Amino acid sequence: MIKRLALSAAAFGLLAAPAVQAEEPAEQPAEMTKGEKRLAKMLEGRVAGEPERCIRTIPSRSLVQIDDTALVYRAGKTIWVNYTKTPDAIDDFDYLVIRKFSASQLCRTDQVETYSRAGHFFSGVIFLDDFVPYRLPDAEG
Repeated sequence: MIKRLALSAAAFGLLAAPAVQAEEPAEQPAEMTKGEKRLAKMLEGRVAGEPERCIRTIPSRSLVQIDDTALVYRAGKTIWVNYTKTPDAIDDFDYLVIRKFSASQLCRTDQVETYSRAGHFFSGVIFLDDFVPYRLPDAEG
């Protein structure tokens, strides 16, 4: 009987004790791709703002493609980045055909198709997401 009580107490103690888990090694961050490095260099020293559905594109400037990463639009001191829902469809060997629903804005609902520069063949579709503004922080003082 005493032996049974001792075993019950020991079992109860195991249930009440916090579980000890072996520490898993920290996951190493993945190496940045060539496109991610290029974008990081463009955004160096800048701070991300609130994403917006549309950006003003007047006066017209070119949209820069960064392979497998993002589309970038520079307007004054702001760099707008659209990481897209399909970054793997971005290839700077392709050109973009954009069907905009507004003459003065580029919006996440606009249609973007890609075509090969060599043969002008349809090569894919890019699904836009919100545009993230990156600006230099205000100077303190």
